Amino acid sequence: MAKIYLLSNQKYTCVENLEVFQIEYIKSSIDLLKYDALIFTSKNAIYSLDSFNKNWKNIDSYAIAPKTSEIIKKLGGKVVFTGITSHGNEFAQELINLLKNKKVLYVKALKTVSDLVEILKQNKILIDELVAYKTSCKKSEILLEDNSIFIFTSPSSVECFFNQYSWKNSYKAIVIGKTTAKYLPKEVNYTISSETSIDECINLATQSLL
Repeated sequence: MAKIYLLSNQKYTCVENLEVFQIEYIKSSIDLLKYDALIFTSKNAIYSLDSFNKNWKNIDSYAIAPKTSEIIKKLGGKVVFTGITSHGNEFAQELINLLKNKKVLYVKALKTVSDLVEILKQNKILIDELVAYKTSCKKSEILLEDNSIFIFTSPSSVECFFNQYSWKNSYKAIVIGKTTAKYLPKEVNYTISSETSIDECINLATQSLL
C-alpha cells in the first residue's frame, strides 16, 4: 500500500516520518544586542538561538515564511516582516529596502543554498552570519513501499535520502520549495508546494493519493 513519507522529524498524523537526517544545535557567545535586525529562514535556527541566548526576543525579526513567523511569535520574539515569496533569493530582494542602515544578523545552518547574504551585501546591507545548527545524515531502517509519495523539506533531506535509497519510477516527490527541488536528481519528477509549509506539502500528497 502506498504511503506518504515525510523527511522531517516533525510529527503529523496520516504521514510516516522518514528520519534520514538529524539536527545539532551550535551554541555561541555572540552579543546579539549590537544588532538591529535578525533574519530567520529556518525554524531550527530559531530554536537553536533560543536555547542559548534569550536576547534575540528584543530584536526585530525578519522571517522568510508565515510558519517561521509563527514560531518566532510563539517563543516571544518580535516579527516585523514576513516574506511574501517564501524563497531564499526572492526573500533577499524583499529585504533590501527594509534593512537599509541597519546592522543585521542572519541566523542560519552550517550549509545554506540560497544567495541571500551575497544579494544583501551587494546592496550595501551590513550583515553578519551566525551558524546556529548543522544537519548530518543518519541511517534509516525503514523499507519503503512502492507507489509512495515523499515530502522533501530541505536540500539536506534530499542528500540524505539518496545516500541510502534508490528512486523507483512508482514514487512521487513533493518539495517544499524551489531551492530544495534543485537538489533532486534529474530523473525525479516532482511537484513544488505553493507555500513553504509542511502542512501544504501534506495536503498536496494527500490529494495525490485520492
